[in-house]
Amino acid sequence: MISEKAVIGKNVSIGAYCVIEEGVVIGDNTTIKNYVELRKNTIIGENCYIDSRVSTSGDCKVGNNVTVRYASILARGVEVGDGTYICPKVMTNNLNTGQAQIGGAKIGRNCFIGTNTVLQHGITLGDNVITGSLSFVNKNIPEGEIWFGNPAKPYKKEK
Repeated sequence: MISEKAVIGKNVSIGAYCVIEEGVVIGDNTTIKNYVELRKNTIIGENCYIDSRVSTSGDCKVGNNVTVRYASILARGVEVGDGTYICPKVMTNNLNTGQAQIGGAKIGRNCFIGTNTVLQHGITLGDNVITGSLSFVNKNIPEGEIWFGNPAKPYKKEK
């Protein structure tokens, strides 16, 4: 189902069984695979690759040249910077423990988010950040740092 009120750019490929709601904008030269759900007011930039079974909760902004791999979930209000690579099964949320919506994660440019990582609500990842697979990120990560673990902590090189 593709809403008549969605804006689809040039040379966009959309797979089977997708849900694209009103207010969604998809930039030029973007690939949307099968079973993708893009909820109201999601913006996908140009030259992006959105893999099968990815879903957004709406009001998300994905920059240009972004890859979002299989079965990842972008919660309401998540922002993803240009050139970022999100591995399979990454989950973001925008709810605190009282179930109040407080905003999704802000992911900088040229980041790499490892497989099965969880990004908590309201956090910010600086540009060029790497998170390891299976990480639980519940704090802001400064630009250029590598974090991993549960909870995620900064990688420190041994001397």
